[in-house]
Amino acid sequence: MKAFYTNNNGLVEIQKWTSNCWIHIESPTESDKNYLLEELQLPEAFYNDIEDIDERPRIEIEDGWTLIIMRIPIKSGDVKIPFHTVPLGIIFKDDICVTISFYKTEIIKDFVAYSQRKSIEIEDNFNLVLRLLLSSSVWYLKYLKQINHKIKLAEDNLEKSIKNEELQALLQIEKCFVFFITSLKANDVLFQRIKNLKAHKANYDPELLEDVEIELNQAQDTANIYNNILTGMMDAYASVISNNMNNIMKQMTSISIILMIPTLIASLYGMNVPNGLEESKYGIWILLLISIILSSFGVFLFKRRRWF
Repeated sequence: MKAFYTNNNGLVEIQKWTSNCWIHIESPTESDKNYLLEELQLPEAFYNDIEDIDERPRIEIEDGWTLIIMRIPIKSGDVKIPFHTVPLGIIFKDDICVTISFYKTEIIKDFVAYSQRKSIEIEDNFNLVLRLLLSSSVWYLKYLKQINHKIKLAEDNLEKSIKNEELQALLQIEKCFVFFITSLKANDVLFQRIKNLKAHKANYDPELLEDVEIELNQAQDTANIYNNILTGMMDAYASVISNNMNNIMKQMTSISIILMIPTLIASLYGMNVPNGLEESKYGIWILLLISIILSSFGVFLFKRRRWF
């Protein structure tokens, strides 16, 4: 999908490319790829880098073209990993500015709508990059709240009964935190590099820089806090499971000892040595009575928890 945007009391979509407009391409088709590489003459290496889902945030300059890659959060269709992060590439040179995402995201539509509500004008390409960083940080926080809600639901279910499904859900959420924390740290490193570019440092809006830094730090702190809470909760449930296993093993050991009493008595009686009962017609009944009495006494002690 290809869209063109220009300034008009906020970003407004237009039908075709004009000088200094912003081109956004989402889930590019083969025709979109040809448009970028043949008509706009974008470096193919930049396009391939953005396509790599594991590409890390960075800034690179080649033949007058500038490539900036940041990682943005998305809600994936994968049940095992409900939230993920993907690269968003910004490529610009002179009056051409293109953003490319190989995955569907809610960020761009929300960013355009927000610019219209606030009548935000995009001053230059780096201004667009900083505002996209700001918008992505806000969306990280939105998704972190949704993840925290999933943690609370799993916690409520675990309080009722510890099942594999709830524990697996927590493990899946833990993976989401790994992606979020890693991507936020990389975005922060990218922001610091952009912030300290000598050629553009004087043109930055100080308030915008402060807003981006605050939102990035808040997103990182929130992700770390939620991750620590989840880690502590999983450790607690691991201890509960281990304690339950110990109780079960204790009960099984006690039962095995109780069941061993009749076997021991029968074994002693069956030995080929004199025991005083070999000639008695009541010998077997006496042994059964002794076994019952000792086993009952063992059950009584087990219930009173005196053995262990």
